[in-house]
Amino acid sequence: MALVNCERDGAIAIVTLNRPEKKNALNLPMFVAIDECIRRLHRDRSLRAVVLTAEGEDFCTGLDVQSVMASPVSALRLLWKWLPGNANLAQRVSVGWRRLPVPVIAAIQGRCWGGGLQIALGADQRMVAPDASLSVMEARWGLIPDMGGTLALRELLSIEHAKQLAINGDTLSAEQAQQIGLVTSVADSPLDAAVKEAKRMVEYSPDAVAAVKRLYRKAWTPNERAILARESFYQWRILLGRNQRIKAANNRRDEPQAFVKRSRW
Repeated sequence: MALVNCERDGAIAIVTLNRPEKKNALNLPMFVAIDECIRRLHRDRSLRAVVLTAEGEDFCTGLDVQSVMASPVSALRLLWKWLPGNANLAQRVSVGWRRLPVPVIAAIQGRCWGGGLQIALGADQRMVAPDASLSVMEARWGLIPDMGGTLALRELLSIEHAKQLAINGDTLSAEQAQQIGLVTSVADSPLDAAVKEAKRMVEYSPDAVAAVKRLYRKAWTPNERAILARESFYQWRILLGRNQRIKAANNRRDEPQAFVKRSRW
């Protein structure tokens, strides 16, 4: 069974995360499958729009921590990059949608947490079900969001809201997410709404659409490589620090150990 399905509806690609038995949680093969799908779509000049959706009750509950952390090789493959400003595998599954020269519309149901939200943030629009919930989530593991979502958060939210989400790991309802600008609209059937919007986009000049995406991405985020480099560098500092070891151990303890003094930032 393919972990990511890609079907065509004319000039529209319907991309579906397909690991519903695990709530579409992200293991290494799923990261690879999403990355490969984006690469194929980028080469297809007949493509005019993408709808990004998921099978099952939840869009994506984030990283499959048990699967990824069970293998140091898997974790290294996610985080490795040749140059600091390049996107690593974990970042490419979000940033890749931003770099496609066609509109990408995410249809979100159920839980959209952690890495799942960062994938959705790579889309140009997010249509969500009324009962959906969204959360940055990484704060609960003592980490920072490092999958490229920083690029979208700085465009969509005030710095106050962005920091609140990243520090607290709060879970937002669909209505709350729309109020702060995290999602585009709330729809009873987000997939139908996304397909309808994609079909509208197909009517526009593909060159004009591609130019708008590139122009606004460059204008809103002029130094994308620097942001990706900082995400990775700060995450490595956290992962190698003593407080992260304490946090990881506290997740298994009944009585948590206190954190030590923070390192110099």
